[in-house]
Amino acid sequence: MSKIRILVGTRKGAFIITADAQRKNWQIDGPHFGGWEIYHVAGSPVNPNRIYASQTSDWFGQIIQRSDDGGKTWQQPGTPPGEPEPSQDDPPAQSNKFAYDISEDTGKPLTTHQWYDGTPHPWEFKRVWHLEPCHSDVDVVYAGVEDAALFRSSDGGENWSELAGLRGHSTGMEWQPGAGGMCLHTILLDKNFPERLYVAISAAGAFRSDDCGETWRTITNGLVSDYIPDPTGEIGHCVHRLGMHPSNPDVIYMQKHWDVMRSDDRGDNWHEVSGNLPSDFGFPIAVHAHEPSTIYVIPIKSDSEHYPPEGKLRVYRSRGGGNEWEALTNGLPQRDCYVNVLRDAMAIDTLDECGIYFGTTGGQIYCSPDSGDNWTTVTANLPAVLSVEVQTLG
Repeated sequence: MSKIRILVGTRKGAFIITADAQRKNWQIDGPHFGGWEIYHVAGSPVNPNRIYASQTSDWFGQIIQRSDDGGKTWQQPGTPPGEPEPSQDDPPAQSNKFAYDISEDTGKPLTTHQWYDGTPHPWEFKRVWHLEPCHSDVDVVYAGVEDAALFRSSDGGENWSELAGLRGHSTGMEWQPGAGGMCLHTILLDKNFPERLYVAISAAGAFRSDDCGETWRTITNGLVSDYIPDPTGEIGHCVHRLGMHPSNPDVIYMQKHWDVMRSDDRGDNWHEVSGNLPSDFGFPIAVHAHEPSTIYVIPIKSDSEHYPPEGKLRVYRSRGGGNEWEALTNGLPQRDCYVNVLRDAMAIDTLDECGIYFGTTGGQIYCSPDSGDNWTTVTANLPAVLSVEVQTLG
């Protein structure tokens, strides 16, 4: 019998929520690391009991936590098993170190990037936004961080090295932060072409590597952002999220700061597919588990009003890769709803009738067991949700 495990990161800890394949009678375990911001929790596709969590505190900084038993116990990689979970009042026993590589291919130091006003700003490591475990090796995991950089660990998170070719890109010193900071928040791994990686950075744009992260190219041709000095420029686009189906990796979907976009050639060119959405501003975008052309977005009103249009919480589904969208509302609040859904807070399971999940800044987790047609509330009283991932077990 299959089982579903939802991994939730919130402003005040991590939660692990489980149910059987009927997706009813949810059991909630947590909070883990209570009081800490957990930006992302992610499980390994190779061994689902290997789970990583990004644990952040303004006071104590950033550490990585790892579980090898499905979240029952945790330890910081590199410390002895059995270390107690740190509380918000106690510093962790050891901090995972992420050290920027500050040299370009030329050997010159890469020590600054541009700030909002164009002045130079030192690169500063702040937090890990996103963790992406490898599809084929349980000990390989990638981390996207703020200030924007990509790191890789090949020993289960004990040691990290920067894939410095990304920051060493010819545009790197011109990257500027978006409203939420200059964060690398999306990492896509191509199962069919393991050397290929995609990342998205707010507010630099999107990038692709075809050589395991050694070199990178911008993939922004066709993006238009009216709010930047050069609306069609190579960089400066605030990409909110990328999505891809493993069976059709040439097609990439994007939720941008205004505009839902699609590329049919691995990001080389983009065209808009916002169609009849009530607003083309939003954060998450997700792809159906078994239908590569079925995608989901959750529009919000605008970049200044981060809540659903008309106060109606609606997920929108397109069965044709965009342009034609239908509102999915059954079971979702259709009045007086003013929550937001953040970029990493939507996920899809792989059961035959695939389930769709998302979490809100109001602390609700919603589930649709039938691909979006009907919704139920998993829980309504969590802290503000930062991320949602789902594992299909058994």
